[in-house]
Amino acid sequence: MPGWLVVLLAVASGMTVANLYYAQPLLSSLRDVFHISTATAGTLITLTQVGYVIGMVFLVPLGDRLEKRGLITVLLTVTTLALVAAGLATGFPMLLAASLISGATSVVAQILVPFAASLAPDHVRGRIVGRVMSGLLTGILLSRTLSSLVSDVAGWRVVYLGSAVLMALLAVALRAALPKHAPTTTVPYHHVLRSTAALVRRHPALLRRGLYQAAMFGAFSAFWTTVSYVLTGPRFHYSPIGVGIFALVGAAGAAIAPLAGHWADHGLTRRMTGAAFAAAALAFALAGFGGHSVVLIALAAILIDMAVQTTLILGQHTVYQLDAGARARLNSAFIATFFLGGALGSQLGSIAYRAGGWGAVSALGTALPVLALLYWTTEHRRARRTPDHGAE
Repeated sequence: MPGWLVVLLAVASGMTVANLYYAQPLLSSLRDVFHISTATAGTLITLTQVGYVIGMVFLVPLGDRLEKRGLITVLLTVTTLALVAAGLATGFPMLLAASLISGATSVVAQILVPFAASLAPDHVRGRIVGRVMSGLLTGILLSRTLSSLVSDVAGWRVVYLGSAVLMALLAVALRAALPKHAPTTTVPYHHVLRSTAALVRRHPALLRRGLYQAAMFGAFSAFWTTVSYVLTGPRFHYSPIGVGIFALVGAAGAAIAPLAGHWADHGLTRRMTGAAFAAAALAFALAGFGGHSVVLIALAAILIDMAVQTTLILGQHTVYQLDAGARARLNSAFIATFFLGGALGSQLGSIAYRAGGWGAVSALGTALPVLALLYWTTEHRRARRTPDHGAE
């Protein structure tokens, strides 16, 4: 697999998934522009992630049924149109609808990741997926900074319109560069959807890893959905640019993605998953006790991002080993499960912040990885009798 193609897939994954997160640092501004409450503004993040879940369930399985390059081109075209609509939105309901559509079609990132897994040799698959995922995760983290900087200079509408231009350019680039990739199944579409549900029943590790990541992504979403309220509030008085610069600290967590792939290739999936849960719980405790210090909140952000990325890479490596001919459908079920957790985490985070401030958000964020860690102990006891291959 040529290195330039790995880079292109990583960049493309990061650019498309960034569409889900551009709004996070804009919530304070959008709240004032559309004269809505904090909790209502938070529904923008929730609905975008719900759209992503819809796309994961109904669109990503098509990656096994249709030629991938053509499917990617169509989805990016729809994403471009939805982002234009978001940038021209005259009211908050219109912005919500456009975000739901752009969220659903931004699942291109989750078609590209199993694409990379299919092209990579078995012995380096974890590392290749880790490199592509590092691009995806960097896109998640840098999207907040880019959004803050652009909105401060040119307004929030330009954030969406600028992304529309990027998606159009990306559609052209991927159409020209990607190799044709034949479908791995010829069964009708409704059978593809049915088989996706069957995969969840057939492979307990798929549901387990999805629930692990749902807890972690819920905590991640609660943190990043509400931290902008803390930073722009009376304690720190950050400007939108200040929020964007703060978001850069989380990008440091993306460096762990290739390392997580290395751990997966060397059979350390189970034990590093448990370590990541513990690190996330510790990070939220640090954020709660250090709510008066931006340095401590920044350290917590780095730890949270590193932990979430670690469990994501390890989870995907496990899932891709379950059935080589159904990787798109396996990825669909996995990502849909944990994005439901992310959507719930975003909404609960907004509600917690309104009800109890940053301390309540920190308590919520601590509880979620602790619950995952307790669930992990049931796997640990079962796995003591078998080698650590990371399957469950």
